Amino acid sequence: MSDDLSPKPWPLLDSWSGPDLRICKVRYDQRENPRNGQQLDCVILESADWVNVVALTPDKEIVTVKQFRFGTGKMTLEIPGGLVDPGEAHRAAAIRELREETGYTSNKWTYLGYVEPNPAIRNNYCHQWLAEDVQLTDELSLDAGEDLVVQTCSMKELRTAIKNGEMRHSLVLLALSQVLDIWR
Repeated sequence: MSDDLSPKPWPLLDSWSGPDLRICKVRYDQRENPRNGQQLDCVILESADWVNVVALTPDKEIVTVKQFRFGTGKMTLEIPGGLVDPGEAHRAAAIRELREETGYTSNKWTYLGYVEPNPAIRNNYCHQWLAEDVQLTDELSLDAGEDLVVQTCSMKELRTAIKNGEMRHSLVLLALSQVLDIWR
């Protein structure tokens, strides 16, 4: 493809802070459209990176968490995950989130890579990890904003939950699909 037909980066003209919304900060970037020279004030949601953990028991069951989600106002079935704390490595965050949210731990970790949750408006990554041969070793250690139930699912139960719409979080489905054939 010719460079003349490729989109070009939008030059940054100015940037300023917006409100701190606790789970993210708003930033405004003024950019110039290279195609027509028009300026646009863009909204960026600055957030810490996230982690998701596909946790498999020795029997190949998947560790899941059921919880209420404020955005949709519904109960969801998901895999363990959460925020990477300031200064924390994403591997350490995955290990911590699995232990805190489920009580499971593992000595066998594989990095599955990262994705951009929504690069149109967010600046963070979601790191995906696989924990194999997980064992229930700890009590739950939930944050004040968490109330969840931990359960393990067979592949059949997982596929049924996906088919029935009980599990519909796109980042969860993406992480699971890297490890398991969830769509069959």
